[in-house]
Amino acid sequence: MTLTPLLPVVYEPLVRTALLEDLGRAGDITADAIVPADKRASLVLRARQPGVVAGLDIARCAFQLVNPAIQLEAERPDGSVVAPGDVIAAIEGPARGLLTGERTALNFLCHLSGVATATASLVSAAQGTKARIVCTRKTTPGLRALEKYAVRAGGGSNHRFGLDDAILIKDNHIALAGDIRTAIERAKAHAGHLVKIEVEVDTLAQLEQALTIGVDAVLLDNMTVEELRQAVAMTGRRAITEASGRITAETAKAIAATGVDLISAGWLTHSSAALDIGLDYLGLNRQAA
Repeated sequence: MTLTPLLPVVYEPLVRTALLEDLGRAGDITADAIVPADKRASLVLRARQPGVVAGLDIARCAFQLVNPAIQLEAERPDGSVVAPGDVIAAIEGPARGLLTGERTALNFLCHLSGVATATASLVSAAQGTKARIVCTRKTTPGLRALEKYAVRAGGGSNHRFGLDDAILIKDNHIALAGDIRTAIERAKAHAGHLVKIEVEVDTLAQLEQALTIGVDAVLLDNMTVEELRQAVAMTGRRAITEASGRITAETAKAIAATGVDLISAGWLTHSSAALDIGLDYLGLNRQAA
């Protein structure tokens, strides 16, 4: 699958806000005090852990908003698998700007690469099955488009981007409607002809009710592997099946083997560990460049 880059209009406002937060009222007083205004430098972004790269365009934007003369040339584009020591990108330009933009660029790049790396671990676990790994709306406020892009960079797919994408009936909707039938019938009466309806179920009895009424997808929440296997058999081709709850790289293989269509994991975007990436000055480390 080809990874389509994000448009700058999506991430530039976010990067600008992050830079403004970092620059404060007086700018980078450390770089301004120590580094001559006319000094230029060459640096590399280098992986310090194995992982998958995501966010190079956002990192480039951070440097170039500080100084448009800074150039970043990707060696390992987004979606690339890297090992410790691999050069991800070469950067050259005014030294002050490089130092000023460094932290903002790395904050985005390390976080998004961490999301991509975590996603790739689940994709690898599900390999050989039809199951696709998908994210959720459990994203960092303001960073949803970026984090969902990182999931795609890691080989995953995206669930809803927002509440207006599709109807997803969860346990609290059912509780407030009174029962699962009422909730689904109200959703069908409200939905437009292009709007999909998914319902969350946590028992096989609820699943049977949902299938009898008819929905596009069923979210099988916190079911055991055996329950998932039974749920897939019950559903047949009547609806898309999505497994959710307690998904890890260790459990994903068995869950994928049940035959579910999708495996969703909120932790991919809300709590994946950042990938350790460093910015190395070539003048101090030429032999490793």
